[in-house]
Amino acid sequence: MTDRFAFRLAATDGAARTGVIRMTRGEIRTPAFMPVGTAATVKAMRPAEVRATGADIILGNTYHLMLRPGAERMVRLGGLHAFMGWDRPILTDSGGYQVMSLSALTKQSEEGVAFKSHLDGSRHLLTPERSMEIQRLLGSDIVMAFDECPPAGVDAKRAGASMERSMRWAARSRAGFDAGEEHAARAALFGIQQGSLDETLRACSAAALTDIGFDGYAIGGLAVGEGQEAMFGVLDFAPAQLPADKPRYLMGVGKPDDLVGAVARGVDMFDCVLPTRSGRNGQAFTWDGPVNIRNAKHAEDQGPLDASCDCPVCTTWSRAYLHHLVRAGEMLGAMLMTQHNLHFYQALMQAMRDAIAAGRFGEFQATFAARYRR
Repeated sequence: MTDRFAFRLAATDGAARTGVIRMTRGEIRTPAFMPVGTAATVKAMRPAEVRATGADIILGNTYHLMLRPGAERMVRLGGLHAFMGWDRPILTDSGGYQVMSLSALTKQSEEGVAFKSHLDGSRHLLTPERSMEIQRLLGSDIVMAFDECPPAGVDAKRAGASMERSMRWAARSRAGFDAGEEHAARAALFGIQQGSLDETLRACSAAALTDIGFDGYAIGGLAVGEGQEAMFGVLDFAPAQLPADKPRYLMGVGKPDDLVGAVARGVDMFDCVLPTRSGRNGQAFTWDGPVNIRNAKHAEDQGPLDASCDCPVCTTWSRAYLHHLVRAGEMLGAMLMTQHNLHFYQALMQAMRDAIAAGRFGEFQATFAARYRR
């Protein structure tokens, strides 16, 4: 065990696992949900409020931060943690997905991805080495390897070629990360499994990543439009292809029932914009399913958003008040709805950790599904 990175499994129940990641900036309880702080902020939330929901770690975005305020500027400002006032672990994605999904014009090659900024049209080249450098300059605690994420529905030939390139980029990411010796001595590097929906490609990807060697392993290329059934089909085999003694991170997922189903299949870490984005748009997640607070039926409802929730929002304000704020476009509405959603997600993760530790995850999963989908 080192201060840099250590993962310990505390209990398993079927494929579901609970444990702890220990890092210099603190412990991360797994299964863990990471709120997304794309541009050095979890939207509509102060860092102390994010921590109060139960979050142990947040996610930052390499693509957005390299463009604004800029990685080199971030160094002069004391690094990402000091800049945003978050003193616990931060995972940064590699920027690859955003480059390919947000940029108006990209040109991919073996070297990397050339693209135009969606902000001002300026030209940039993002390579595995540059991605590692940017994440080092940001001061990331968990660094993600640079990869290529193809869209859903690509044919086997395209999926195979993309996976193989991602594995070559993974090796270059490993070398680039290790070259930053001071940062590598206190940070961790995760590889990303690719292979679309194909079990054989996923197995080849897992073998290549394991051969390179990483502190943790992400399952990439899902939540890109394939649907829950197809995603769960991949998760029936993909987590078991990865080392059992390392954390498994499912990128970009998801809805509460996605999280429960993925934990049941052996996933340890998650991130998604859904709780914050939905909160800003008037949707709350509750133990009895999603609630659209904009609906007229809530206009005179003096009950809490979720009677089973003990967050500051549910113990203080009524559905009627939240309905009023959101319909009136008041900033406080987005803030309170987001706060509740993040609290709910962390409460869900804690409930799963408790159920796994008690050996009753199957019972929890069935009870959750019956109530959430009612």
